[in-house]
Amino acid sequence: MKIGIYGGSFNPVHFGHVGLAKWVIENTDLDELWLLVSPNNPLKPAGLLAPEEERLAAVQEAIQDIPHVLASDFEFSLPRPSYTANTLRELQKKFPEHEFTLVIGEDNLAIFDQWKEYEYILANYRIFVYPRNQINPNILNNPNIVFLREAPTFDISSTAIRHSQGRL
Repeated sequence: MKIGIYGGSFNPVHFGHVGLAKWVIENTDLDELWLLVSPNNPLKPAGLLAPEEERLAAVQEAIQDIPHVLASDFEFSLPRPSYTANTLRELQKKFPEHEFTLVIGEDNLAIFDQWKEYEYILANYRIFVYPRNQINPNILNNPNIVFLREAPTFDISSTAIRHSQGRL
């Protein structure tokens, strides 16, 4: 089975996350899309995160009506901080029958060479990249990178939501 891994803090989850998840599952060859709630993103300050169980419950509620899209707490039991390379290794160990594809935004692709073991990820996993108008020219020629140019863009971010709520 082809499984997409859409990881994030989802702090908070919003219609952009949900809209993209729905588009990806309906317009790619993935059989399922797992929204992996990250307990601790190493590239973000941990102090701004809502409790992980609250974020997981919010994601579960937000996607409950989208077939083949699931919320996952897989990283909750892994060592912290959560490094994607480690998560993918552990997913492959637990589910060797699945083929995993990473789903990231172009903003993450722009800093992908800062991710721990990004070369391992590029060499071993397909990566779907959705538009965010930022690119990293250093890794554009990798055959595992697939740009989802037809994917919708959403003018919203969790950071903007937290800021509007005075939570920054």
